[in-house]
Amino acid sequence: MSYWSWETFMDALPIIITGLNVTLGLTVASFLLALAAGFVWLILESTPVKAFNFIVYWIREFIRSTPPIVQIFFLYFAWPMVPYVGTSFTPFVAAMLALGIHFSTYISEVYRSGIDSVDKGQWEAATALNFSVKDKWLTIVLPQAIPPTVPMLGNYLIILFKEVPLAATIGVVGILSIARSYGAQTWSYLEPLTIVALLFLMLSYPSALLVRALEKKMNRRFDKKKMKVKVTE
Repeated sequence: MSYWSWETFMDALPIIITGLNVTLGLTVASFLLALAAGFVWLILESTPVKAFNFIVYWIREFIRSTPPIVQIFFLYFAWPMVPYVGTSFTPFVAAMLALGIHFSTYISEVYRSGIDSVDKGQWEAATALNFSVKDKWLTIVLPQAIPPTVPMLGNYLIILFKEVPLAATIGVVGILSIARSYGAQTWSYLEPLTIVALLFLMLSYPSALLVRALEKKMNRRFDKKKMKVKVTE
């Protein structure tokens, strides 16, 4: 039976921290991909062809309903075997694509809710003023649609950060992979895995507080806007 050892803890800490850049890098890369792909889903489902929209909708639902780890395994192990289009990915790229595409299906709905929050009168005013499509989106719609989505996007970033350890299953050398390797070499898993948990807590909890503060700030701002509208009415 092994017990807690501060000596082991202090020995493992600097070793495990070296994998933090990979964990954070994968989180940022996956989230940026999710932000970009979320717009793609939104555009694809906005086409006037109903049959095409139906296909895109069910592809997105299939991706959303499938566990991320299955998608990571598929891209890394199975995709290279697909005839004609299959290609091999490095562990980092496979994990980035799987996590980014998976979370993009949720982020597209965040974008949609932000756009739907723009008052119909704003759309009608832009049309009455003969705004081009580009000017309508850049000067009227997006400045009003993006702020309400910031807290929700922040929440998904935190969730994505917590899903990144799944990449260790295909060999991405992040903090979990290093901790597992350290435990296998020393037969001491308690201390390294505790360090991993503490690192995730230290990074995700302050981020959650920040997102909560942003959400409260946005709610106060929109409450003030509603009050102004009622007064003018």
